[in-house]
Amino acid sequence: MNPAAPASPAAPVASLLPGLAERLPALRELYEDLHAHPELSFQEVRTAGVVAARLREQGWEVTEGVGGTGVVGVLVNGEGPVVLLRADMDALPVKEETGLPYASIARAVDGHGNEVPVMHACGHDMHVTCLLGATAQLAGHRGHWRGTVVAVFQPAEEVGGAPGMIEDGFADRFPRADVCLAQHVMPAPVGFVATRPGPLMSASDSMKVLLHGRGGHGSAPELTVDPVVMAAAIVMRLQTVVSREVGGTQTAVVTVGSIHSGTKENIIPDTAEMLVNIRSTTSAVRDRVLAAVERVIRAEAAASGAPKDPEITRLPSFPVTNNDAEATAVVTAVLGDALGADRVMTLPQPFTGSEDFGVFGTALGVPSVMWHFGGADPALFQGIDPDDLLENGLPATIPTNHSPHYAPVPDPTIEIGVTALLAAASHWLR
Repeated sequence: MNPAAPASPAAPVASLLPGLAERLPALRELYEDLHAHPELSFQEVRTAGVVAARLREQGWEVTEGVGGTGVVGVLVNGEGPVVLLRADMDALPVKEETGLPYASIARAVDGHGNEVPVMHACGHDMHVTCLLGATAQLAGHRGHWRGTVVAVFQPAEEVGGAPGMIEDGFADRFPRADVCLAQHVMPAPVGFVATRPGPLMSASDSMKVLLHGRGGHGSAPELTVDPVVMAAAIVMRLQTVVSREVGGTQTAVVTVGSIHSGTKENIIPDTAEMLVNIRSTTSAVRDRVLAAVERVIRAEAAASGAPKDPEITRLPSFPVTNNDAEATAVVTAVLGDALGADRVMTLPQPFTGSEDFGVFGTALGVPSVMWHFGGADPALFQGIDPDDLLENGLPATIPTNHSPHYAPVPDPTIEIGVTALLAAASHWLR
């Protein structure tokens, strides 16, 4: 399948698109610059500066430092609804292996004091580029819409960025939205969009676990309590939580993403630290899995003879991302008009990935809608039916978000992303 360029959209979004084609080369330059200069969560200082400068050039009222490094632009254009458009800005501690001429070679110090490589491995550089393209079009065509747009450039997606902005007085400092809209690029063929009413993405819960052992010489393990072995036992036992405590028609994922312990091969250390992440799609499954994970950790520590109970610290978490059904129907229809109805798909079930975008709609008490748009080269999907992707998932040969090989193709992904934002917002900005 070879998606073509977006079809000519129906009014009212058509009136917001003139000039976009001429703007695309500059937007591509912006995207490549952002991709080459990624920044970790809550460290998006350069990115925030670029965003703020662009918004001011376009004529937006700009507030920086919201929730840390967040940027909010407000454009009031007469009476009418208030639409919130959101893009996330942070990158990941991943070493890029795409081979692109604008690939990142950046390094930074993470929150644990470790120097790590940094890469836009989740496409947030694409999100920022598309939203800045949309804000430029909105500012340049004020005669064709009415209302207020609040453009939110959020730090630290998944690790406290949206809650941080809310806690920084977001609801009182900026016009209260009537609807919140966002999009996320995905490794599907460029030109396709997918969403669904109700649960779209999983809840996410993370925890840091400090296991206590008793250190000693590697030659005399009988005099120690080895926290490395304890951690290994916990990792293996946690694999049974989903397979034996979650129903076959339910969804949950348990991941141990990090284990750190020891300094030398012949020293048994005193402690081991683990980072655990849980994804779930219902509150009942969420409660059950969280309880099971904590039970396994404590039980395995006791079985190992740990001198102290594990220390379990909850890290930032957020609930299921829920799309408002009525607003999602509207967005699905206008995206179909703008991009082609055959390019807009309804997902059969939620993603097991997570997002904190829904925090905005929940905190403001208004509907929110998120959709995913393809950013992968269609040539990678030759001979694959789109319905097969929905039912069976991606082939293993296609890089996914968080992969060191992941990078959306700029053209025409940028154009489609800008068009999608404008199309969705235009329904409320007539």
